Amino acid sequence: MRVLSGIQPTGRFHWGNYFGAIQQYIDLQNEDESYYFIANLHALTTLRDREALQRNTLDAALDLLALGLDPEKAVLFVQSDVPEVSELCWILMTTTPLGQLERCTAFKDKKAKGISADAGLFTYPVLMAADILAFESDVVPVGQDQIQHLEVTRDLAQKFNHLFGETFVLPKPKVLDHSAKVPGVDGEKMSKSYDNTVEIFEPLKQQRKKLMRIVTDSRAMEDPKEPETDHLFQLYSLFASDAQKEEMAATYRQGGFGYGMVKKALAEVSETYFAEARERREELAAQPEKVREILGDGAATARKKAAQVLLRAQQACGLKSL
Repeated sequence: MRVLSGIQPTGRFHWGNYFGAIQQYIDLQNEDESYYFIANLHALTTLRDREALQRNTLDAALDLLALGLDPEKAVLFVQSDVPEVSELCWILMTTTPLGQLERCTAFKDKKAKGISADAGLFTYPVLMAADILAFESDVVPVGQDQIQHLEVTRDLAQKFNHLFGETFVLPKPKVLDHSAKVPGVDGEKMSKSYDNTVEIFEPLKQQRKKLMRIVTDSRAMEDPKEPETDHLFQLYSLFASDAQKEEMAATYRQGGFGYGMVKKALAEVSETYFAEARERREELAAQPEKVREILGDGAATARKKAAQVLLRAQQACGLKSL
């Protein structure tokens, strides 16, 4: 079973990225053959700063490795280092119905928000399809908002197979578990677009200040409170042990506490949770050439696999002889 997923380097990873996706990527590497890539080509649809893109790409690699992605177990590479994917994207584009792309929810939503509707944003699902099909991916971990794109991938693969013969493996989605919803500092879903994130590796002093500013309700200290509906408790629960959660829940229901106490407890458990990852990241940041070597080795492995699939597609449609 081969698993593939990518993550865009549009900014530093935050708690929502970790609990919503990265943690599960790391778990999957122990079960299946795994390919993970830093999607810098996709990032170009929104990030138009050369230095920022290069810095974010290296930071993404550092963060993933520090958080537990093991290059001995999973293939980690930068998307643009595997040009076979871009060539496969063009081949797929030639058989992609225009109307299918126009119906993609992500494109319509971004256009409605005033984001420039350029060709890159419009054809994003085709590049995503090429990413997946180039590695004969059986399973693709996706969020609920990405399922439609995976359905497009399956449609494009089936259409190509129908026109030119069996060429591509049809992938299946593995919907990421978002049961542990990660609220931002304002109580809404944690997202860079809402500017409400807590970055995994931001300086601890800066992070503590951010946590102490988390929005809470105005109920009196003595009032009992329901923990399960409180976003501050939800954040605490991501990091706390079962015993710590039970104790904090009892405090909520009893009342007679201030939210400042909970914020301090959140800072302590989150710092403990990521302490080892912080140490690993500092070690890796001091060895950038080692990180680039890992990415280079990953790209070489990825190119070998993608080249096999690309050649099969080229031969199927007549670009190369059998």
